[in-house]
Amino acid sequence: MKAGKDKVVSLHYTLTVAGDKVESSHDRDEPLWVLLGHGQLIPGLETALGGHETGEELAVDVAAADAYGERQEGQIQRMSKKYFPQANRLKPGMVTVLQLKEGGQRAVTVHKVGMSTIDVDLNHPMAGKNLHFDVSIGEVRDATEEELQHGHAHPPGSAEH
Repeated sequence: MKAGKDKVVSLHYTLTVAGDKVESSHDRDEPLWVLLGHGQLIPGLETALGGHETGEELAVDVAAADAYGERQEGQIQRMSKKYFPQANRLKPGMVTVLQLKEGGQRAVTVHKVGMSTIDVDLNHPMAGKNLHFDVSIGEVRDATEEELQHGHAHPPGSAEH
């Protein structure tokens, strides 16, 4: 079966940027499970997986525009420290996660820490970077009706929600 829209894919990956390892699913000993076509992966990686099958390995280069986008100038925002649970531990260059009013999350980079405020760069920490993935596809299957309704994959043994 080939990977594509509404297919569930399990995969192991290693992400590198400019030759430096950033993250790997091998470190967790568990594959990543995704429902393709539902916004769970960056566009360039999702497109590259299309048409591949169980057991295939591929090297994928994703340009910044097809990953987290290009860096945008003027994205520094000053925020009250009250929005940061660990405000006193933050230092310039650190990445932290903001809880959004809409219920989601957003990764931001600390730019400057003041007495009562923190300046953050709203660009995603990986914005403007070309990414390289080494991917090993473990399984490709049709999504269940429940997975399609929920908009994400349910790995084997995952708790119902």
